[in-house]
Amino acid sequence: MSFRFLHTMIRVFDLEKSLDFYTRHLGMQVLRKSDYPEGRFTLAFVGYGPESGNTVLELTHNWDQAEPYTQGSGFGHLALGVEDIYATCNALRADGVKIIREPGPMKHGSTVIAFIEDPDGYKVELIERA
Repeated sequence: MSFRFLHTMIRVFDLEKSLDFYTRHLGMQVLRKSDYPEGRFTLAFVGYGPESGNTVLELTHNWDQAEPYTQGSGFGHLALGVEDIYATCNALRADGVKIIREPGPMKHGSTVIAFIEDPDGYKVELIERA
């Protein structure tokens, strides 16, 4: 058997705000977006390259959702590698992105990490990669 990780899906309250966050702030591209009027939802796939060779993020927007979603206690975070975590966080902060854990070595280790938050409160870990 052969498996490949295709995507992770999260539900978003305001699709345009989420698309702006993932494209403008995190540099992803909108790969495809489809409306499903009969089901009253939209799916948008974003990522750093074509789905044929990259794992992507599926943003699901349910049109009739009246209140923002809660993440519950099971979801942890998404993780992205960055070259210069301090410069990245400074640029994100200047653009109004919420930094919820400043860059620095992880507890009990030496890997340099930071955490930011998307418009729906999902945590995104930034990991410095040389």
